[in-house]
Amino acid sequence: MQLVAKTVVEGFLIGLHRSPYYGVSIDFAEYRPYSPGDDPRSIDWNVFARTDRYYLKKYHGETNAEVHIILDASASMGYKSGNREQGIGNSKTSALSKFEYGCYLAASLGYLAIHQRDAVGLLLFDTEIQDHIPARARRGQLSYILHTLDRARPGKGTDFAGPLRKAMQFLRRRGIVILISDFYEAPEVVMHAVRGLQFGGNDLILFHILDPGEIEFPVDTPVQLEDLETAERLEVIPESMAAQYRQLLQQHIQTLQHECRSSRIDYTMLDTSQPLDYALFKFLSARERTRM
Repeated sequence: MQLVAKTVVEGFLIGLHRSPYYGVSIDFAEYRPYSPGDDPRSIDWNVFARTDRYYLKKYHGETNAEVHIILDASASMGYKSGNREQGIGNSKTSALSKFEYGCYLAASLGYLAIHQRDAVGLLLFDTEIQDHIPARARRGQLSYILHTLDRARPGKGTDFAGPLRKAMQFLRRRGIVILISDFYEAPEVVMHAVRGLQFGGNDLILFHILDPGEIEFPVDTPVQLEDLETAERLEVIPESMAAQYRQLLQQHIQTLQHECRSSRIDYTMLDTSQPLDYALFKFLSARERTRM
C-alpha cells in the first residue's frame, strides 16, 4: 500500500511540473505564495528566477489543513468486472475492485496530505462505522492509515445517514472532507447525508467510483445478476434491459452532479481503469481554497 501511494504521488508531481498546473506543483513542494506583509527574507529566490513569482519557504511549524478521508466499505464496493463466465463481453474491464481502487485512492491522498504536513484522518463505514483514525499530523500517522487500509475488507450493506451523521463529531475545525463511494443509493438520500459534512465551512469532495462494467453494461448473453448486499437475484436479458440500464445510470450520475454543483460540493466520477492523477489534482485545488 505504501509503495503504491508513493509511486502514484511522486509520478503525479513529476507530471505537474510538466503541465499547465505548474503553480500548484510549486505549492505542493512546500512553498506558498508571497502576500503583502510577509517577511521578504523568506522568499526563495531560486523559485523566483524560474517562475517570476514570489514564493515563501514553508516551515515545519506552519499550521496546515485538516483532511478527513471517508471510504465506503460496503459489500457493493467489492465488485470487479472481467469474468467471461458472467456473460461479460470484450469491453474494458478492471484489474481492481471498486474497494481496492478506493483504498489506493485513499492511500495516495493520505500520502499527499501527510507530506504537505496536513493532519489526516480516515473513516471506514458500511451500515455503521467500521474503523476510525482521528486526524493528526504526528509521526507514524501515515503508516497507521496505510496499515488500516491494507487490512480493510468490504463489509455489509450501505447506510449513509447514520455513519456520516456520527462522522460529523470528528470534524473539529474547518478542513477538507473526502468521501469515496459508489453511491448506490437514491441521490436525495446521499445528498441529505453528505451536506452535513460541510458544517463549519468544510470543503467537501465526492469521488464516485464505478467499475467499467457498471458503466458500459457489456452483457451479451442472458445472465442472472445477484445483489452483493441483499443477495437478491434478477434474470437479465440484455437486449431488453441494456439501454434502459445505461439511461438510468446516467440520470443517477447527472442528478448527483447537479445537486453537488448546487451545494458547492466537488464531484468527480472515476472508473477503476483510470489513473488517480485527476483525483489528486482535485484534492490540491480544494486544499488551496481551504488555506485562503
